Amino acid sequence: MNGELHRPITDEEIATYQRDGIVCLRGFFDADWVEHLREQVDADMAEPSPMRKNVDAKKGEKGFFFDTFISHHLEGFEKVVRESPGAEIAGKLMGSNKINLLFDQLLIKDPGATTRTVWHHDATYWPVSGDQICTLWLALDSVTHDTGAVEYIKGSHLWGQRYLAVSFNPDEKYEEDLPEVPDIEANRDDYDIVWFDLEPGDCTVHHALTVHGAPGNGSNSMRRRAYVIRWTGNDVTYNPRPNLMKILRDPGIAPGDPLDCDLFPVIWRC
Repeated sequence: MNGELHRPITDEEIATYQRDGIVCLRGFFDADWVEHLREQVDADMAEPSPMRKNVDAKKGEKGFFFDTFISHHLEGFEKVVRESPGAEIAGKLMGSNKINLLFDQLLIKDPGATTRTVWHHDATYWPVSGDQICTLWLALDSVTHDTGAVEYIKGSHLWGQRYLAVSFNPDEKYEEDLPEVPDIEANRDDYDIVWFDLEPGDCTVHHALTVHGAPGNGSNSMRRRAYVIRWTGNDVTYNPRPNLMKILRDPGIAPGDPLDCDLFPVIWRC
C-alpha cells in the first residue's frame, strides 16, 4: 500500500478547491488501499462501534449504514488514517503545514437504499472553529448518480452563511441560533450543482461549509461504500457547544485550544 502521493497535487486542483469548495482527485488511493478498506468495512459492519447509529429516518426507508470514529474502533482504519496519502492531500489543498484527524466514518448505501442524505454543510455539526476543515470522501465502489453520488453546490463555502445542522438520526434534533438550509431540492436550477462519477480509489475533497447532499442508491445490485475522513488544519481550535453531533469522548482540551490530543491527533506535518 502506497503512502506517498502518486503525483503532486496541482496548482489548478488547489485553486479549484479554494474557489469551488469541492475538487475530485482520481486514483490517489491504490488498489491495495481499496481492498484493505473493503475488508475493514466488512469487519465494522459485522461488529460496529458504539458510535454506529440508525439514519434510516422514515418508516420504510432502509439500507444506509453509518458509523463514526472508526479508527478508534479498528486498527485497520487507524492504519489508513496514519499511512495513506489522505492527510497530505488535505494539507496541500488547504495550504496547511499541520493536519489533524477530526474523525473518520463509513457511509454505506446498499442496493435499493431509499434514505437520501439531506442537503447540509458539515461545519456546524462539530465542536470546532476555523476555516481549514475538509472532508475526504473515498469511493470503494464505482459510484454514479444512480447509486448515490454526492451532489455539491459549487462556491457555497463562500456564501458567508452557517446553517443549522440537521440530524441524520431521526431520534435526535440539533438546536442552535442558525437559519435552516434553503430548500435546494425544490430550486435546483438556482444553484451550480456538481457531482462526480467515481471509480474505486477516486476521492473528492470538500470544504466544511460546502453545501451538499445525496440521493439514495437506485441500483438493484451495486453497493455504494464510502470511507470518509474529516481533516483539520492550522487555524482550527476546539469549540464545544450544546446540541452538537455526539463525539466519541471528551477530548480533554480547553475551548480555544488547538486540537492536538489523543482524540484529534496530528497526522501529518510538512
